[in-house]
Amino acid sequence: HQRVSAIALALLTPWFVYFAVCHAGGDQASVRAAIAQPLNASLLLAFVLTLFWHARLGLQVVVEDYVHGWREIALQLAIKFAFALAAIVSVLSIGRIAFSA
Repeated sequence: HQRVSAIALALLTPWFVYFAVCHAGGDQASVRAAIAQPLNASLLLAFVLTLFWHARLGLQVVVEDYVHGWREIALQLAIKFAFALAAIVSVLSIGRIAFSA
């Protein structure tokens, strides 16, 4: 899963950098309008969700390697909860921009 998400990020990151550079310095309305375009909203959603998934997998490996006992279980649960919450907030935020612009 980590390799697949890394490949996806390798493909999505150049698009995100290009998108961010093109809209740097733009006003809020123009950036919202750009994100609201279906292709941009879809790619941004894919980038954010893949980024969270990849980061969660990486942190999981670090915790498995270096933390043991009850702390490992607590950290694994905290990591899963934090990334799930961040993913939900991201989906709702992008959806709100895409559907209300």
